[in-house]
Amino acid sequence: MTGEEPEVSTVEEAPGRPAVADSDEEERRLEAVRRYAALETASGGAFDRVAALAARIFQAPFATVTIVGDDLVRVIAAHGPPARRTIGEVSITEPVIVESPIVGTLCAAAVRHDGPHAVPDARLHPGAAGDPVVRGEPGIRFHAAAPIVTPDGEPLGSVNVMDTRPREAGDEELACLRDLADLVMDELQVRLVTQRTVEIERQLRAGAERLARTLQRTLLPPALPRVPGLRAAAAYHPVSADEVGGDFYDLFPLDGDRWGFFLGDVCGKGAGAASLTSLVRYTLRAAAVYDADPHAVLANLDAVLQQEHAGGDMPAPYCTAVFGVLQPDGDGFGVTLATGGHPPALAVRADGVVEPIHPAGGQLIGILRNPHFARVSARLNAGDALLLYTDGLTEARTETGSMLDEDGLTACLAAAGPTSADALLETVHDLITALGEGVSDDTAVLALSVPPATRSSSSGSQGAA
Repeated sequence: MTGEEPEVSTVEEAPGRPAVADSDEEERRLEAVRRYAALETASGGAFDRVAALAARIFQAPFATVTIVGDDLVRVIAAHGPPARRTIGEVSITEPVIVESPIVGTLCAAAVRHDGPHAVPDARLHPGAAGDPVVRGEPGIRFHAAAPIVTPDGEPLGSVNVMDTRPREAGDEELACLRDLADLVMDELQVRLVTQRTVEIERQLRAGAERLARTLQRTLLPPALPRVPGLRAAAAYHPVSADEVGGDFYDLFPLDGDRWGFFLGDVCGKGAGAASLTSLVRYTLRAAAVYDADPHAVLANLDAVLQQEHAGGDMPAPYCTAVFGVLQPDGDGFGVTLATGGHPPALAVRADGVVEPIHPAGGQLIGILRNPHFARVSARLNAGDALLLYTDGLTEARTETGSMLDEDGLTACLAAAGPTSADALLETVHDLITALGEGVSDDTAVLALSVPPATRSSSSGSQGAA
């Protein structure tokens, strides 16, 4: 209650809009109706309670909350005896549109008033007898209404009370009706703000996803180069479309006919991880040009990350990584690997046997004093393949709740049998899809394979990054 005396008017003119209406004024009102999406508003408990309270205050059998459109009136809430849940021939158990001429309805007339008003006897009212609820069932005689008005003064509809007997409306009753109309407007305002907030959040999320995808692409090579005698393929499986991950990989030429490759995972997510990933990729490539020995490359990266943290207040940046060098050798390739805290690479042999290429030891890069980086040599013969992956894959949960781990991945690859780089990626993709929500972290995979034919008869081709 505001405590103010309401403006009370007893309607004497015919209900409905004037014969000559201000078209600009009416268009502003209809725009407000569209802005609040009022004609699409479901009833909801808040509006139902307003209608019930209005009926109780007036001790009247019927009450409604209505919105007036261009030529339609929508009942968004109604109160009445359970056996009489209709107004005229229109059901009001759910929000409906009263498809009668708008100029012939008492509810439409309510938007013309600045405050609450009452029609003591609709049958004696010029024009009101044309309203379906007056001339038909339930035979309305008394009607009181308070307009629902937007903060900028545009009437959307009204809160209405009706009775089947003629009567007068008291000042206090009409003041209460005005307060109820204000409550309806408050609810509509909240819904409008909520709708706009959701839309803004949707737009921001879409923008964040586009930015994240763009930024993620800048952290990964757009395509892997062609390596004579080798098939290379890579893929990145993000968990969240709007968050930049820290997984990375690359394949690039070194001196002579040697090739360098790496795969790893930096700590964290978002902009911080993106910045660190960029630094790690640049450092690994630059270090390999200076000294391609895998152990020396990881030691160089560790020194750079240690320097980044020196004297800083932020947590020490660190990562895990595996760095390798490929050297053509007959029908295959010699491979030298060094790892720093990273899961072992898996070799899938031409006969389908899966072997971990696991250097002994190997500690996190960038966080420990005098860390140990392990190194190992192996060979890829014709028909062999090598898979590098980040721990988002092996730490995924299976249906039983246990981690997939290295043994589970090995079993999956062994079941697939002899394979190529592309087929390895397809196997991993199917595995990640099957694990579903069990995958809680991003996964990057890099696969290298030697075709079954000899190098002299096969030049290899480029994989999709």
